[in-house]
Amino acid sequence: MARIGLTGLLVLLSMAWPVAGARAQPVGYPSRPVHLILPFPPGGSTDVLGRALADKLGERLGQPVIAENRPGAGGNLGAEVAAKSAPDGYTLVLCAPSLAISPSLYRKLNYDPLRDLAPISLVATVPNLMVVNAAVPAQSLAELAQLAKDNPGKLNFGSGGAGTSNHLAGEMFRALTKTDIVHVPYKGVETAMLAVLSGQVQMVVIGPPPSMPHLKSGKLRALAVLGEERYAGLPDVPTAAEAGMPEFQVDTWYGVLAPAGTPRDIVARLNGELTKLMQTSDMRERLAAMGIEPLTSTPEQFGAFIKTEAAKWAKVVKASGAQVD
Repeated sequence: MARIGLTGLLVLLSMAWPVAGARAQPVGYPSRPVHLILPFPPGGSTDVLGRALADKLGERLGQPVIAENRPGAGGNLGAEVAAKSAPDGYTLVLCAPSLAISPSLYRKLNYDPLRDLAPISLVATVPNLMVVNAAVPAQSLAELAQLAKDNPGKLNFGSGGAGTSNHLAGEMFRALTKTDIVHVPYKGVETAMLAVLSGQVQMVVIGPPPSMPHLKSGKLRALAVLGEERYAGLPDVPTAAEAGMPEFQVDTWYGVLAPAGTPRDIVARLNGELTKLMQTSDMRERLAAMGIEPLTSTPEQFGAFIKTEAAKWAKVVKASGAQVD
């Protein structure tokens, strides 16, 4: 079956859902600071994007938006905190693909990502890279696969925790190449990257923002871009498709959600402000410098997108045999 990329999928979804027009603004909202939960540690793409969002969204809302890191359980701790918060618009969460992965990966969750959170808007996407320690004698995906085949059980890949997209990307690589590589979870993908730098693990799937300094210094090596196009900041690095693995595509998307039951007018206000914000030249330039591409969507489009992602990752989880208690 032909693969539809993130941009193409959003175009299709936009055909199915009307874009929201002008709406009445909620009276008195917000009247105090808004908290934006970032469910991963400082330093990664979620953190840098979340803090940029908090800064500029606060200006638009007329109240501070406080970015708060709540890492743990592959992003589920912060998402659960948001899901169990009062549905009044004063607690938001910036989620990544782990939100759609967790229902099929975890045997038990203390919340239901699809039921307990209200989608507000997609806001960004980041291309992923397959990155290895510079000492790893592999210059391409094919060479890395052969190295793993020659050394079964001896190569390790780090991730930001069980259930994160970089974990499942590693599982996807293992399944596609039929190799025996070992998953080592960390509390965040930036911590996993540090483990690659120190040689504790050999590889990690990660976005450009945290890895670029180490790629430029030569301490890390990018073997492929796991997206539809080459990354402008690394023009010589081929896509996985160009490297002979077209199925190995893993975009990291980001979206803002609120607790289920948040009043519709507040969701509409936040969606409208985020849509305007992500289209400003200031935000687009700021994010481009960090390797992040802005996105916008209606709440309905984002909700449909999460369901599509959940179905996609459920197949990957089943094929990999991965399961987390």
